[in-house]
Amino acid sequence: MSSMSASTGDGEPCIPLDNAKEEVSGPTCTGDNSKHESAICSGSSEIKSRAVVKYCAAPPPTSYALLQEKTDLKLPPANWLRENPQLGTAGTTILGSSSKSKPFSSFGMAYEFIDCIGDDVDVVSDSENIKKLLKIPYSKSHLSMAVHRVGRTLLLDELDIQELFMRSSQTGDWTWLKEFYQRLIDQKWQRKKKSKEHWYQKAILSKFLYYSINGNGAAEPQSDGLNEGEEESGAEEFSSSWPTAFTSTTSNAEESEAPKQESVTVDSSFALGQVTSVPKEQNLPTIFNEGENGQGLRNDFVRNIMWTFEDIHMLVGSNMPIFGGGRYPAVSLRLRDNNKPINILTGIDYWLDNLMCNVPELVMCFHVNGIVQKYEMIKTEDIPHLENSTFSTRVVKDIAQNVLSFLKSNCTKEGHTYWLFKASGSDIVKLYDLTTLCEEAEEEKYQNPFTLPVAVLLYKVASNLMLKARQNRKHYGTIRTLLLNCVKLLDQDRHPQIIASAHYMLSELFQLDEPLEEDGGESLRAGGSEDSYSDEDREEEEEEEDLTEDSDDNGSYSNCSSPQDDSKAVAVIRSVGELSVPEKYRSTHQIRPSCAFPVSQDKEERCRLVLSYVLKGLKAVDGSIKKESDLPAADPNTPIPLKYEDRSATGACATEKGISLLLERAAGPLQGDQKHTTRSGMIPGSWQHHMKLKLFFKASKAYYVLSDAATNLLKYGRALRYIKLSLQCYDAYCSVSGTLHPHVLVFHSQCLSLCGDIQLMLAQNANNRAAYLEEYSYQTKEDQEILHSLHRESSCQAFSMATDLAMDPEYQLFVSSKCYEAAYELLVSEPLKDLTSDQLSQVLKRLGNIRNEMGVYYMNQAAAMQAEKEVYHQPFYSPVPLLVKKSVSAAEQEMWKKSFGFFEKGMKDFEAIGDSTNTALLLCNTGRLMRICAQAHCNLSGDESRGEFSPEEALYYNKAIDYYLQAMKALASREKHSAVWDSVNWELSTTYFTLATLLQDYAPVSRKAQEQIEREVTEAMMKSLKYCDLQTDSARQPLYQYRAATIHHRLASMYHSCFRNQVGDEHLRKQHRSLAELHYSKAVSLFLSLKDAPCELLRTLLERVAFAEFTMAGQNSSTAKLKSLTGAIEIMTETRHAFQLIHKELQEEQTELNEPDAAESAESSDVANGPMAGLNLQEVMKLIGVFEPSFSFLLLQVIKLMTTAKRKPSNKDEELLKTYKNVYSKLLRAEKNAPLVSRVELYVELLQQLTQRTGSDDTGTRKP
Repeated sequence: MSSMSASTGDGEPCIPLDNAKEEVSGPTCTGDNSKHESAICSGSSEIKSRAVVKYCAAPPPTSYALLQEKTDLKLPPANWLRENPQLGTAGTTILGSSSKSKPFSSFGMAYEFIDCIGDDVDVVSDSENIKKLLKIPYSKSHLSMAVHRVGRTLLLDELDIQELFMRSSQTGDWTWLKEFYQRLIDQKWQRKKKSKEHWYQKAILSKFLYYSINGNGAAEPQSDGLNEGEEESGAEEFSSSWPTAFTSTTSNAEESEAPKQESVTVDSSFALGQVTSVPKEQNLPTIFNEGENGQGLRNDFVRNIMWTFEDIHMLVGSNMPIFGGGRYPAVSLRLRDNNKPINILTGIDYWLDNLMCNVPELVMCFHVNGIVQKYEMIKTEDIPHLENSTFSTRVVKDIAQNVLSFLKSNCTKEGHTYWLFKASGSDIVKLYDLTTLCEEAEEEKYQNPFTLPVAVLLYKVASNLMLKARQNRKHYGTIRTLLLNCVKLLDQDRHPQIIASAHYMLSELFQLDEPLEEDGGESLRAGGSEDSYSDEDREEEEEEEDLTEDSDDNGSYSNCSSPQDDSKAVAVIRSVGELSVPEKYRSTHQIRPSCAFPVSQDKEERCRLVLSYVLKGLKAVDGSIKKESDLPAADPNTPIPLKYEDRSATGACATEKGISLLLERAAGPLQGDQKHTTRSGMIPGSWQHHMKLKLFFKASKAYYVLSDAATNLLKYGRALRYIKLSLQCYDAYCSVSGTLHPHVLVFHSQCLSLCGDIQLMLAQNANNRAAYLEEYSYQTKEDQEILHSLHRESSCQAFSMATDLAMDPEYQLFVSSKCYEAAYELLVSEPLKDLTSDQLSQVLKRLGNIRNEMGVYYMNQAAAMQAEKEVYHQPFYSPVPLLVKKSVSAAEQEMWKKSFGFFEKGMKDFEAIGDSTNTALLLCNTGRLMRICAQAHCNLSGDESRGEFSPEEALYYNKAIDYYLQAMKALASREKHSAVWDSVNWELSTTYFTLATLLQDYAPVSRKAQEQIEREVTEAMMKSLKYCDLQTDSARQPLYQYRAATIHHRLASMYHSCFRNQVGDEHLRKQHRSLAELHYSKAVSLFLSLKDAPCELLRTLLERVAFAEFTMAGQNSSTAKLKSLTGAIEIMTETRHAFQLIHKELQEEQTELNEPDAAESAESSDVANGPMAGLNLQEVMKLIGVFEPSFSFLLLQVIKLMTTAKRKPSNKDEELLKTYKNVYSKLLRAEKNAPLVSRVELYVELLQQLTQRTGSDDTGTRKP
């Protein structure tokens, strides 16, 4: 805003904007239309004033009629007292008491401009009240105003003590205030009538205004008797401005009209507290119907103006008539007695009126005894300088700032009615808290007629802020304070609708479905405590001072104040003169410490707060419903049992019935509008009906969040109890609701999904059932009371099957799957099919998971049956074990079918959402199921040894291989999910290896040729070897190495056997020999790299030595034999590595035996992480029993051959022969009964000697 200033002598300073642009739209507090700015100049100083017309009921100003000189204003014009839009209510009611400020005029404005209340505006009041406050230091007249605080906004209304006490005499209300006033302020109070002169002046002013709009200036004489009658009747009309509805008690017969009884103009678009999370179709109707304006709460002003006076923002109501004409488009008309000079109070009146209405000029009509004399035009900025009426605009500004600071510093409690009072002729201004005085007098708070308007305003401001709260959470603290104070003011029996709605909005402050932001702790910490605010202007406690004043009003009160009443006053201004001192009441500290909005990071605490508000709201609604005769009497202190049932014994019929109920309820019951009353007697469409829907749904969400939090804490019993309560709330919601909207159905699917999760976790954690049962059975008093409220509308049994705590894991898995299925059915139903793609994929994933869990469960059951089956069978009459086929029971086959069926369904679920990883896992599990089926079909002989590899086994192993290959195909590459890829790869390799091993060990020679079996074994072994991932560094790498070494060893053994048994085909024999050598070499190399498979390494080397011995047996040449023997000894020396490993392990075991503590720690930790953990001593002794004779035989043969050799030995040969003899000698002399450790040490020593002499390859990769 640009301010214009000029000195007093300038010609035309401060030209304002055109008043014809006044805004005539509906109430609003936004937009910049019709802004009128002016800067009023006073000497060298400047007062900033800016007026924005928010609402105007008058037409654009028209020119006033200039009355002819000598016009007699005592004669009424023809149009007198007829309704005229130019004058508004100023003309027609100017004689009656309605011309005074109505006691709730500020509330009428506040209701219409609710956006401004609480933060943007400092004061809301009638312009007449503003003028009275700013004239306090100059006036000796009395002052009586009611002050209310809403946020940072003060509402000021005239509190007419005369009218109030007249009313008290008739109704008995406010007797406590009358007694207080008589005792402490005016002990001789009596009603004082206004003088006849007062009414005379009012009458000629009214006639003057009607003459001014008459146009022709002609006066049509009327009977003067009208004046007298109207004056008297108007003077007596006190009761009309006080609404009776606020203090009358509603009778039972009028309960059905409760909404009308509470009808105060509240055009709240918030509608009982819905927030942005609720779709529009769910919005509830407003509490207070439009048009039912509640007797006196209308905004009756012709104009509502947003007036900024210096730094004070005021919403004022004005009825001053404005005319056009002159140099300026707007002027105000004033009538003055030429014999009476304008005093300072009248001058301030005129100046402030023009400032507030942004009128730049004043037209003064002077008269003598009602006869018009002359007109005079005065600029608004010149009014402070009129003769006999000079005043400082700066002082007026200081008075305004001091009065506002005084009121804001002391009127701190929301909902309280404060009384600002100054007796006639007194310099002392006192502020009383009438609400506190009423409580001290033990009177009902409803004797205060301001109680309901204040409560409604608090509610409306909170509703309005609630719409903004989602964008700016700093409002949360303010909203909470407003609503708590609103509830404090009201009686639940009289105003259940507002109380229920306020509690619902309090519950909505806690957004349970969103996580708190990181700065949430600070962003939400705004607003004050439950009954007070901390003001940002940092007002100071009042200081008491003195001032003198003048009077221009009819004094109605005597100056009889006494010092004893100071103890009852909240604050006192000792002298009105100090209001003129600049910044006398500017505060230097906060009124009260700021109280933060109770934001807790603990979800359970937030949900409990929400549920406490929901319960209070439900109690308010239930209390307003009188039709309770059909309901059983329920004691809210008696717990409603949350039963659990061991479903293992429950019949299939009952289970299926429960499932059908679950699906039926989930599919959306009661689609269509309800026509009949609910179980509790509620009428569909009533406010109780809409409010219960909101509260039930909020409670359901709160319990859902509690259940989710308990699930995350692994408290599954508690989680099941909460989800049960959530679904019971939803069941009650369905019983009351006529239509289930999509957002409700989506939330319900989330509840069912969570219920499925909990039942699944209970099935997987069966060991803690006792603890879960204890958690499930616990119940708070609050939960009991909410349940009792739910039972007024529904039996709440629709979801009992899904939420009962069963003891049977199979049943829990079954219930879990049904919950997911119900959630899925909801999401693919017609109302939701296009809305919930993300949630649908989540439910499908859960469905796939539970079907996998059930498949695994039945697969494990089948494996357990297989393990328990008796496998020994030998008839008593037969000395020879018979070959029997282990029969597959019908129960086993049933388990296989169930398992396979669930795996198949699960794969379809995962395929539907393109989840290839989980699809691969289910294919992998199906492969495992096929292997279990294969194991069940193995043949066993009566002595427990198994028979030949059967065709059924081959069939199922090949099926398993097919499923594993499909899993590999689904994953496509290891990069997609390395862990799953590695798992499938391992299982595939294992299956091939198992198949090959069984074919090799239990060859079906009765059905297949040996060559065919060998080919199949080789093929399966090589495929298993193909999937042995030796390159990737992983936890399975040692296992892969061990398996690869075992495969090579087995293949070498097979080719060794073929070579021994092959007769005739020399080419084939050579091929077998070559392949045997190759696989032995690779097996030795891999076993050597393992470092923890000494027995396997030793066995492989001994077999390789035996293979060399067999090769030597067919040789005739001594040289060839010597060469073969030397080669066999070199292979034998490689066993040194195996014996060194064995010796090391034997020593470690000996150490552990000597140190028991160390032995225990070794057992507790996994010392041997390799595939061959621990040392099999029996196997070691068996291998040594083969090693010693073989070693002795080789040494003896080589010594014989070298000794009998025909050619002369070289020095090297002699040294070698000497070594052989020495080693052989020690081997023969060795103590056969020596400890194993000693024997192994000897073998290591002897082999070390040979190694040094022969120089054999330590790598074990000697070529054949």
